[in-house]
Amino acid sequence: MQLNWEKSKETLEKGGVIVLPTDTLYGIIAKATKKDAVERIYNIKGRNTSKPFIVLINSYKQFADFGIILNNYQKEFLKKVWPGQVSVILPCLLKKFEYLHRGEYSIAFRMIGKRNRNLYKLINFVGPVVAPSVNPEGEASAINIKQAKKYFGNKIDFYINAGERMSEPSTLVKEENNGTWKILRQGKVKIKERL
Repeated sequence: MQLNWEKSKETLEKGGVIVLPTDTLYGIIAKATKKDAVERIYNIKGRNTSKPFIVLINSYKQFADFGIILNNYQKEFLKKVWPGQVSVILPCLLKKFEYLHRGEYSIAFRMIGKRNRNLYKLINFVGPVVAPSVNPEGEASAINIKQAKKYFGNKIDFYINAGERMSEPSTLVKEENNGTWKILRQGKVKIKERL
């Protein structure tokens, strides 16, 4: 890994918060298992504390970290859309992850593939990460590090510059009780309204 990605690994392990390019936009990243770091991002962004963050993973095995066991129907759907720019809301019933699901008892996950080599390797080292967009609540997402620093300055421990990142956000999908998948947000990846 490049030197700045190595530094990111160390920063995240210590409970730090960094800005780096994701598979869509720049994201504010923290280890999903570090509650204090997750709460710090809410404070930095001024984000509504009832809204959960998306969690980035790079392996189906990581669902076990959240007490999630996929059924065959879920596995079949996820194999169609992952890895890719589709975030999928799945039930997460463990109370210890309330700081992630914010009382919703569900979390949106997105699978990062090997195509996003540095981010994939980072998740290999530190485990799942939260990755909200780089903007104060209600503002436009930062498309470069200059704008990110203007928003947050030294509130962020470390920045990785990857030029301009202009993209639609991920498509957001949720499983309905009747076994269908509902599109909550059409993003870069266009999929049918009900699957």
